[in-house]
Amino acid sequence: MSKSNKTSASMLAVWISLISNLVLTAIKIVVGFLFGSQVLLADGIHNAGDVVATVASLTSMRISKRPADEDHPYGHGKAEVISSALVALILAMAALYIAYEAILSFFEEPAPASVLALIAAFVSLVWKQVLYMYTIRVGKETKSKGLIATAYDHLADVYASFAAVCGIGLALLGEKYGIHFLSYADPFAGIIVSILVLKLAYQIGQEAFDVLMERTVSQDTLAAYALLVKAVPEVKRIDRLRAREHGHYVLVDIRISVPGHLTVQQGHDISRKIKKTIMDSHSDVDEVLIHLNPWYEEKKEARLASPD
Repeated sequence: MSKSNKTSASMLAVWISLISNLVLTAIKIVVGFLFGSQVLLADGIHNAGDVVATVASLTSMRISKRPADEDHPYGHGKAEVISSALVALILAMAALYIAYEAILSFFEEPAPASVLALIAAFVSLVWKQVLYMYTIRVGKETKSKGLIATAYDHLADVYASFAAVCGIGLALLGEKYGIHFLSYADPFAGIIVSILVLKLAYQIGQEAFDVLMERTVSQDTLAAYALLVKAVPEVKRIDRLRAREHGHYVLVDIRISVPGHLTVQQGHDISRKIKKTIMDSHSDVDEVLIHLNPWYEEKKEARLASPD
C-alpha cells in the first residue's frame, strides 16, 4: 500500500469513527437519561469523551503526515503518539467517572429497567465491535499509532456496551421475576466497565510513553535489520545498530566498519545501498543514518583505528 493510499485509508477510518461516536453519544445519553440507566448514561458520557479523542486523532494524523522541515528535521510522526496519550487520559477519566456514578447508584433506589435501553446498548455493542475490527485492521496496515489508539477506544466501548447489555438485561429479569437485588445489576456492570476501561487506558498510555521516551524497537526487528546489513559484502562489522519509533515510522542509526582503503565515493555507495535495502524491505522505515568506520585486517592497525 502506497503512502498516499495509507493516508487516505487512515483518514477515512477516523472520519467514520468520529461520525459513529457522535451518533452513539446522542443515542446513549438521551436513552440513558430518559430511562434512568446509569451504565448507559455513563457509557454515553464515555462516548462524548471519545468524540474529543477522535478529533484529537484526526488533527494529529494530519500533522504527522507533514514532511520534515527546518524546525522538525525528523518529521512530525510523534504527533500521533501525543494523540494516543490523550486518548489514554480521556479513557482513564471516563473509567473513574463511570465507577463514581455506579457507586452512587447503590445508595439510591434503582430506576426501572427499559427494553429500549437494552436495545440501544445492543446496537452500540454490535456497532462498536465492527468499528474496532475495521479501525484496528487499517491502523496496523498503515502503522498509525493514532488510529490504533482509536481502535482500542472502540474496544473499550465494546466492553462498556457488553456490560450494559448484561446489566440492563439482568435488571429486566429481576423486575419480571421479582428478584430485587438484580435491579442493581446495571450499576454493578458499570463498575466492571470502569475496571476494564482503566486497564485499557494504562496499556495505551504505556505504549505512548515508550515511544515518547524513544524506546528501541523489538530485538527481532533489530536482528532483521542486522541480517540485511551483513548481506552487503563490504561490511566487515556492525559496530552499533539502534532504531526507534517516531510515530507511524521508524528511524534507524547504524555504525559499520568497512575496509579502510575504500574511497569516499565507495563508502557513500555502500551507505546508499544499505539504506535502500532496509527501506525496501521495511516500509515503515523512513530514515537510515549510517556512519562508516575504517576496518583493517592487521590487528595492530585495527587497534590504532578503533571505531569512534
